Amino acid sequence: MLQIYKSMESGPLEELSLKKIEKGAWINMIAPTPYELKVIGDITEVDPDFLRSALDDEERSHTDVEDNAVMVLTNVPVMRGLDTYDTLPLAIILTNDYLITVCLEETPVLSEFNEKTYKIFRTFKRTRFLFQILYKSATFYLRYLRQISKHSDEIEANLRRSMENTDILRLLELQKGLTYFSVALRSNGVVLDKLMRIRTGTGMTPIIKVYEEDEDLLEDVIIENKQAREMAELYSKILARMADSFSSIISNNQNLVMKFLAAMTIILAIPTVISSFFGMNVPVPMEGDTSAFVYIAGIAAVIAGCSSYILWRKNMF
Repeated sequence: MLQIYKSMESGPLEELSLKKIEKGAWINMIAPTPYELKVIGDITEVDPDFLRSALDDEERSHTDVEDNAVMVLTNVPVMRGLDTYDTLPLAIILTNDYLITVCLEETPVLSEFNEKTYKIFRTFKRTRFLFQILYKSATFYLRYLRQISKHSDEIEANLRRSMENTDILRLLELQKGLTYFSVALRSNGVVLDKLMRIRTGTGMTPIIKVYEEDEDLLEDVIIENKQAREMAELYSKILARMADSFSSIISNNQNLVMKFLAAMTIILAIPTVISSFFGMNVPVPMEGDTSAFVYIAGIAAVIAGCSSYILWRKNMF
């Protein structure tokens, strides 16, 4: 999917076609076809292989520079289900005339920049728009981390009442999502540190120009990313401890059940052994007594009761 937008100087966001594309436009490519990559490459004079960098879902955050373009590849968060979280590579490419975003699928980060929110961004202010996308990505990390915290509290409450496999599997899904977040936020931090060096005169290229009004925004992005990284690491440790604790509880409950079954086996074995003695095909005491069954059952009950009392005193029940 290919979308082209441009902010008007005084007016809403305008969607353009390929034939009417103008300088200062934002080109948004979602799972682009080879034809779309070639067309955009020809229009923007960017190598299609450069545009294709974000189409590898295992790509890590980094920056790359060509003669006429700079790519900032960052990993943005996505929510795939109630407890399933993941990250996707998003390439933001700046040229002298355009800003290009490339991603494998639609993400809520880019969806926030639309005709309804046109007042908060300008496509022709490429550097500031880049920082706004990075800031929005960091805020979504924080939003999803708060959701993970709520889900983990809910799972903990459920597990305290009963050990269900469903809740344990939910816990594993949250742990996996936090792992993805932690790795992505660390690599995003490296990219942000590299962007921060631009304002000190050690920038990568003149294409990215940081103006004074953009510096505060970049600092906010770094702060939000750092906060999200710390939260992800903290929640990951909490969930790991929670999983270990409930694993110990499950193991302890299993031991209690096995101890109870062992005690019951001992108690039930006593009448079985006694009845076996009196059931042999040889002369036995009281074989002609009509009340023998009652006596034998009473003896077995007394011995089983005494055994039960002893096992109870030893906390076997």
